[in-house]
Formats: sequence, C-alpha cells, structure tokens
Amino acid sequence: MFDTPSGMTDAPPPNARTAPAEQGASPPELSLPQQRHKVVLVMDLVESVRLMAANEAAIVSHWRGFMHHATSQVLPANQGRLVKSLGDGLLVEFDQPVHAVRAALALHRYFAPLNENLPAAQRLHLRAGLNATQLYVDENDVYGQGVNLAARVADLAAPGETIVTASIFDGIVIGIDAEVEDRGENYLKHWPEPVRTWLVYPVSKDSQAVRPRVPEGIPTDFRPAIAVVPFETRSHAAEQFVIGELIADGVIAQLSRSQHLRVISRLSTTAFRGRQSSTQEIGQHLEANFVLGGSYVTYGEKVVIMAELSDRKRGEVVWAERITGDIRDLLETQSSLLDQLSSACAHALLHDVVQRTLVAPVPQLDSNALMLGGITLMHRSTPRDLQRSQQLLEAVVQRHKRVATPWAWMAKWHIMQVVQGLSDEPARDFQRAIDTADRALDLEPTSSLAMAIKGHALCHLGADVEASRRLLREATQSNPNDPMAWLYNSVWSQMWGKDEDAIREAEQALHLSPLDPQKYYFEMMLAASYAATCQWQEAVRYSHASLQKNRYHLPTIRCLLVAQYELGATEEAREAFQLLLSLQPNLTLSHYLSAGGQSPLRQRVANALSNLGLPSN
Repeated sequence: MFDTPSGMTDAPPPNARTAPAEQGASPPELSLPQQRHKVVLVMDLVESVRLMAANEAAIVSHWRGFMHHATSQVLPANQGRLVKSLGDGLLVEFDQPVHAVRAALALHRYFAPLNENLPAAQRLHLRAGLNATQLYVDENDVYGQGVNLAARVADLAAPGETIVTASIFDGIVIGIDAEVEDRGENYLKHWPEPVRTWLVYPVSKDSQAVRPRVPEGIPTDFRPAIAVVPFETRSHAAEQFVIGELIADGVIAQLSRSQHLRVISRLSTTAFRGRQSSTQEIGQHLEANFVLGGSYVTYGEKVVIMAELSDRKRGEVVWAERITGDIRDLLETQSSLLDQLSSACAHALLHDVVQRTLVAPVPQLDSNALMLGGITLMHRSTPRDLQRSQQLLEAVVQRHKRVATPWAWMAKWHIMQVVQGLSDEPARDFQRAIDTADRALDLEPTSSLAMAIKGHALCHLGADVEASRRLLREATQSNPNDPMAWLYNSVWSQMWGKDEDAIREAEQALHLSPLDPQKYYFEMMLAASYAATCQWQEAVRYSHASLQKNRYHLPTIRCLLVAQYELGATEEAREAFQLLLSLQPNLTLSHYLSAGGQSPLRQRVANALSNLGLPSN
C-alpha cells in the first residue's frame, strides 16, 4: 500500500518557490520540510480487494465507520495525526511509541463486534506495522525511509497483528503498555540488512508476565518495599529532565543501603517516567508497598524538590516535604540534598509502619543513555547487538574512567560473550571479566555489582570456588537490594551449592526487579534453578516466559531443551535443539563443556544434546 516513498504528490508545499508555467521550464525548486523524530503507524485492511469484490458497498460503509472512529476517538486520545487514508489503509504519525502502540491496539478492536455476526470469509481484520525514526514532516505528509520500513514490517503481520521494530520495542514497557513476542530478524524487500521485530498485543489478566511464586518453606522477606519513581519537572526545557533521574538515582542508592527496606530496581521504576500513573498502579506493577515521587523546579543554580511518600494499599500520602538546595550538589558523591531527602523518607516510612503495628488490627545520548543502551543491548543476545553494546560501554568508560560501574558492566559484557557462544577461548574471556571487575573494585572496593560479576566469572571458571562464593556473599551483604548479586548467587548454588538455595536466590532477584528490561535473564536463571532440582514443568514454564522476551538467548534454549527431554517431550526438545543449532551452527559437545563447570545440570544438558545428535567434536 505504501511501497512508494511517501509524499509523492503533485501540489507543491506552501513554502515552495514557484516559477512561471512555461513549456520546457524547470520544475519549481522545493525546500525541504523540517526533520523530526516521529513514530509511524501503517495499517491496512487484510484482503481488501477480495472483500471489495464480494460486497463493495458494505466494505466501504464499514471502512468509513472505522475511519470516523479512528479520527474522532482513537487518534485524538493518543495524540496521533492522520497523514493519509487510501480507502483500505491509513498512515498515522505520533510523537511517542507508547501512544502509537495504544492506538494500534485500540484500532484492532473496532471490527470485533461486527465480526461476531459474520461468516469467517467475510470478517474484517487489520494488520499494522510501527517504526520510529527521523522523518521530514510538513502539514500534508511525512517523508523518508522510515515510512517504508513501517510498511514492510506491516507486511509481516498476520490478520489482527501489530509488528514493531526495535525503535518501538525500546520505547515501551512490557507488562504495562503491551505484551510482546520476539519475532526475530527478518530480511525485508529492498532493505539492506535484517530487521529485528516483535509482535505486540494487549496486556490482560491472562497474558500478564509470569509472576514468581515463593516455594513452600522459603522464609518471607518482611521488609516493606519502596519504589522511587523519577521526579517530574515543572519546566518543559529538555535539559531539565535529567535532574529528575538524578534525584531518583541518588535516593535509590541511599535507601538501598538500609537493611530494613526492599528497594525496587531503578531500571524498573524508570518505566513510569512521564506517565500519569496513580500510586496504586505503580505499586501494583512493581509489587511495592510504598511509592516515593514528586516534582521539582529550578531557579538559577537552586532546585526546589517537592517529595511525597504514599502508601499504595491505603492510597494515602504518609509523608511530604519541600527541600531546597544547590543543583550542583546533586552531582556530588556525598550529596547533602539527597542524604536529607533519603533520610527523611526512610524515617517517615519506617515510622509509619511501626505506628500502624501499634494501632491496626492484627488480622511498593548522555552518559545515562550510553550506559542504559549498553546494558540493554548486551542482553539482546545477537552478535550485532553485543558489538554495539561494547561500543557504548567503552564510550562510558572513556568518559568516566574513575567510576566503577561502567567497568563492572564491561566485565559482564565479557561473560555474555562466553554465554552466547561467541568466544573462541572461554577461559580467556572469563579471565578478562575478572581483570575488568578488579579494575572496578580498585575504584570502588564496596561495589556490589563488581563483586557479584567477579564472583560470577570465578564461579564459571571453577578454579577458586570458595573465593567466588565469598565475593557473592559480600555483594549481597554490601547491598541487599542488588538483584544481580542475588542472581549470581543463584548460579553459584546451582553449580556448587544447594539447589534449594538457587531457587530462593533467583526468586529474590526477580522480586527486586519485576519490570527490569533484562527480565528474560532473571526468568532464565529461575528456570535453570528449577531444572537443577528436576522440577521440569516449572523449568519449561519459565523458559517459555523468558523466550517470549528474547528468543536468541542460548542458555534459555538449552534449559528448555533439557527440561523437555527429561519430561519425555522428545519432539519439542528436537525443535529447541534445531533452534539452538540455527543460532550456534558450529556447536559441539566438547565446546559446550569447555565453557563452564561440570555441575549435575550441565551434565544433564550435555547428555540431552548428545542424544539429540550433537557431535562430540
């Protein structure tokens, strides 16, 4: 429908400089419209030609009703602008991926009541493609290759489906804006390289992300949970938005040091930046008892922070305070402004909890972008994404050579090279991870992340098991709210310790970061923990949940494969085995065994791989 470049019209735009209409005269010289970052929705009616031929008048009538619904209700509600309609399709532009996804899913629902009373051959279904990119935009049209890409990915959609590119996927929150299914990389017509795509579909009670269940006999964490969401600015200046992130980051770091509180991961709470979500919604999604947020305003070099701490269950503000300080203080390692805010919040929260027990009845492309991009791409798992992740993390390291966190994530990157089967010498890359983590620990000896990553690498090498255990325990003691530290403790328990501990530690990691962009990784670790205890059904369940978010993660595929094999589901195991070989065609049994320790679970995986036909060398 939109195969030709968008905007090929006869009428010149209003700002065109026109020449007299003379025979043989040159075409009018047209100036380029402004280029902006936009989200493009391409949606069309499936098999419109066949439907029109069968009953033209009815289809035209239905389509006109649909367009009225779109232009009068759905698009205005989601800040969309109709660029064009061609009788069986439409092109719409948005500013934000969230609004575009919501609009697409809402438009799909329009024909559902009509289809209930029609035979299958006469039902009306839509398909849609979404892409975000830089486009030339004027009052009549949008122009650029990004429009064509949206049309190409729309061609991948089955009736009733919406397919999105990575630029859309990165702009939504799974479990809040939509659920997703990774469709992998696709080779599109006239497109120079494969394009990664995802199916998006509505969030419902039945399709919500898998919640971890706490096994019987595992001690309950009685600490109240708090979520610190980014503070909102009262200014519309772009440079002001980073201050809200700095406030939330600093408060999370401070509160995480308290052994009395469970603090939700920053990667999860940032999902609510700029959203008009209620305390109840935030707390429910993040499984938090309390939510801390607020707003701020700047006056020259001064910042005024208005903070509110709310109880999610009661829907009440239990503490509010207005704090004034110097903007530059927010950048200090020991920020007096953030110390004051964090201390007051922690005191108010704990005081509120204690007071209720007394009276209630018995019966929560700056450096930041580089870091976040490097971490996210590292866990996408494809070779190209890992390469880009390395570039982003190295850029952060160069900017902040004396800061431990970028070095720690760089160490994790070396581990991911081995985990994804991209290392020719696993032992060498594990050692690189250890050396890089040591660099981070030289800068910050108490970094729980660096300790956890070094311990994780030593755990895989198997050369000094006790040293790895000691580091991992120190990491959780240094920061009891670090989900990565708990996750790597789970790996150690799987390989060298007690399988029951592995489940508890993986559950704790997932509870600490319920909306983490790397949630597939947490679910994979939990699946592996269940596999280590031979709870194969649970291993299959969490493996499928993980693969829904990232179908290229090799450890998840191996975990699913061995669980299916042990359950006697040989055909399903063979399908997972073929997927594994398609992603790692040179895999051999000896190569797999050389990339880690010799735990009972790894031996089971090796046995399953061998019986499914993997060559020894």
